[in-house]
Order: sequence, then structure tokens, then C-alpha cells
Amino acid sequence: MGNHSSKKPDITFLFSDTGGGHRAAAEAIIEAIHAEYGDAMTTTMVDFLKDYAPLPFNHLPDIYPDLVKVPELWGAFFDITDGRPQARFVTSTFWPYVRNAFRRLVREHHSEVLVSVHPIINSFALKALGAKRPPYITVVTDLVSTHALWYDRRADLILVPTEMARQRALEYTMSPEKVCVVGQPVSIRYSAPTGDKRMMREKLGWPQNKPTILLVGGGEGMGPLAETAHAIDQSGLDISLIIVAGRNTKLKAELNDVSWDNPTFIYGFVQNMPDFMHAADIIVTKAGPGTIAEALIASLPIILYTKLPGQETGNVDFVESEKVGVWAPDPAMVVRTLTRWISYPREREAVIENCRRAAKPDASRTIAHILGTYAGLIDPHQEIANNPYADHAERSSLRKFRDTKMTQTKI
Repeated sequence: MGNHSSKKPDITFLFSDTGGGHRAAAEAIIEAIHAEYGDAMTTTMVDFLKDYAPLPFNHLPDIYPDLVKVPELWGAFFDITDGRPQARFVTSTFWPYVRNAFRRLVREHHSEVLVSVHPIINSFALKALGAKRPPYITVVTDLVSTHALWYDRRADLILVPTEMARQRALEYTMSPEKVCVVGQPVSIRYSAPTGDKRMMREKLGWPQNKPTILLVGGGEGMGPLAETAHAIDQSGLDISLIIVAGRNTKLKAELNDVSWDNPTFIYGFVQNMPDFMHAADIIVTKAGPGTIAEALIASLPIILYTKLPGQETGNVDFVESEKVGVWAPDPAMVVRTLTRWISYPREREAVIENCRRAAKPDASRTIAHILGTYAGLIDPHQEIANNPYADHAERSSLRKFRDTKMTQTKI
């Protein structure tokens, strides 16, 4: 599995489409890798559930949208399986059934570095890999409520999005030098220079002189999106309403049949969300980690109107503790917050400033730099901690990690 001078180093990303966030994180890191290194290395994405897992696990990505339609049941499952003993039990119980699949995965992907962006894979993959293996790096894609399955002590490095997630890793007895706070990886398009809001609204065909509310239900159009949209429209506020229904085509069709009081624009799954966020004034969204990180980079005040119990519970705590938004699980609460922020621009400006402070726009590039080192494109003895995208805390963590671990790694 080592690097050969006759070929470019390859990094394999292990993900699965149980929710859109895992794929999006992998794609964001890959985008940053090619922005940093051009074609100096190759990347591979492997949906380990669909491509390798035996029945019925290979169907999990297809049934995930239905599973999370019963959020209380999902949250109970998350809580029951969370914890170091529970994670060990899950791995040992299912290992006899899945070991051939994971051994085949390892056999078929001879990469210089393996990167996981999904909690389920880690212990199984590391067990299948054995002692003689390439570096294995876990990129945690949940902001705060990170499941124990994210944290396997055999991993070489755990990259987490927040200090809250780092503390959680330490509670699960991860070595401090293995855990580094880098931020949530999102597309570098969110931090690319854009025109002002007027220019973006003109480009999108939205009204110019009204507060613009972006209402998002995630990739699957989850939660009480329709009820929230109606409440905002009927609130008496003079606004523009932008609704993104995601892949929920039935919801999109229902919304298109409504006679709206305010200028309202309805979209399905969109590829230009950076433009939408830079053109909007406020976002009303489910508590997905990627959307929260993207909104912070776009300096967009956040109203969280729904969450998935379990991995998204802590995201609400994060948004409130950083003072970048509010939790408003009832449509009337959403309307009250919008009314306050529109009526008192100074209050909204304070939230915008907090968004700027909490944002980590270069997380994907920071991760790309780290992976470039592991792939052999940067001499491990160079000062990795001086990479231009890391802040002071990240440099300190990376320097400590390099001194204690990297010099032992043979790529």
C-alpha cells in the first residue's frame, strides 16, 4: 500500500450517503486538495455501504430518508449505541458478518492515505487493515454530538470541527495529540470572493429592496418546512422568501401550487447554494452541520427550526453558545425572531459579527494540507504547523502532533 515513484499518490475517501453531509465533506476536501496541489495526486471516493456492505446494510443509504422521518426512534437508537462499551459491542457483534466485505474493500483500494468521513466504517476498516497499513485519518463531520463510533484509538489522526467535539473525543479516551480542531470542511466556493448582495440578487432574479429569507430543509427537504414557510409568508413581514425543498419533489410541487403573499422563489436541490447564502439576509434551516458551517462563512444569521435527535442535538447548543443564531422549533418562534432581527438591524449586525468570528472558511484547505503531508507531497519534517490556513490553536495542535507522531510514520 506504499507510495511508488512511478505513480501519483492516491487518497481514498470512505463515505456513505446516509444524509448528504458525508459526501459533501469528502467532495469539499477533494476540491481543496486539487486547488492546493493540482493533479499531483489522485483521489477516490468509496461508498462503503453501497459498494461493499452485505445485505441489508447496503440498502441503508436508500432507506435513510425514511428512517429519519421517525426522529424520536432515530434519536433513541443514537443514544443506545453511543458510548465506548456500546461501540465496542456493535463492532464485535457485526464483525463476523461484515469482515469479508471490509477485507475486500481494503484489498481493492491500495492508497497512500485512507480518510473516513463516516462513523460506521472506522472500527471495521481499521480491524480489516491490521497493523501494516497506510495512515488512517478520520474527519468528523458532526459539530458537537459526535457518536463514539467516530473515535477509534487505532486511527492516526482525528480531525474535528469544534472544540466541543474535541472535548467529546477526549471523553472517549482518545489521545489528545491525535485530536485536532480544524473546522467543518465545506466547499471553498463559500469563501470565494463574490459581489455584494445586490449583485447576487440581480444574478438570481430576486427582489433587491426587501429582507431576503432563505428557508432550507436540507438535502431531503426535512422537517416542518411547509408550515414554517406559510407562517413566514402570512406574518405581515415585507420580505422575499427563498425556499429550497431539496430532493423532496412532492414538497416542491405542493409549494409551487400555493398562492404566496410575498415574492417567493421555490427550488429543488441546488448546486449554487453559495450564491443563495451570499444573496440572503437570514437563513432558516434544519440543524445540519454543513449548512451551519456554510452560513457562518457567508455571515448569515441562523434560525434553526428543526433538528435530527442524536447527531444534530449539539448543533443547537453550538449555534446558541456562539450567539450566531437561535433555536426556534415552532413556526411562531421563527416569525418572532425574524420580526425582531428585521425591526432591530443593530441586533442582527451583532449576530453577523459573531458569525464572522465563529466561521472557519479554510477548514477544507487545512485538511488538504495535512493530507498532502501524509501523502508525501510535503516533507513531514517541514513545518506543517505553519500552513497558511491554520490559526494559532491549530498550529500548536499540529506541531505537537507532528513532534510526537508524524516522524514515526513511514508513507
